[in-house]
Amino acid sequence: MAQRIPRPAARILLVDQHERLLMFRFTPEDGRPPFWCTPGGAVDPGESYEQAARRELYEETGIITDPGPEILQRTADFLTIEGVEVTADERYFLVRTEAREIDAGGHTELEQRVMQHWRWVAPHELPALGEQYFPEDLIDILAEVTA
Repeated sequence: MAQRIPRPAARILLVDQHERLLMFRFTPEDGRPPFWCTPGGAVDPGESYEQAARRELYEETGIITDPGPEILQRTADFLTIEGVEVTADERYFLVRTEAREIDAGGHTELEQRVMQHWRWVAPHELPALGEQYFPEDLIDILAEVTA
């Protein structure tokens, strides 16, 4: 088995005025089943987690705002959308917004192919997506950080 690559990442819990969370639907090109995930991504070299959160938020949603303080840290092993086995050091940021629409104009070519759908989801609606979502304990995380 190949060694996992360390991947520092910033994840955004983007919550609207109705306490709904923005989720993106990923459709991997390698035949894996589609899944849903919060905005965010890898930290670029020389970037802090906070800087990555701000950049990812803008690139994936068009929203420019301070991501605020880190609210959660966790480690996860997974296969990236590019097919790389990683151990991710994920840092989460809670961002509240009044936005109803997002601007996906900053998506990379890969994101344009695999992240074509998004929606605002109330925590209790996550299981009704009918597909896996990450992190798997997102409902509990949201209950804790939005209380």
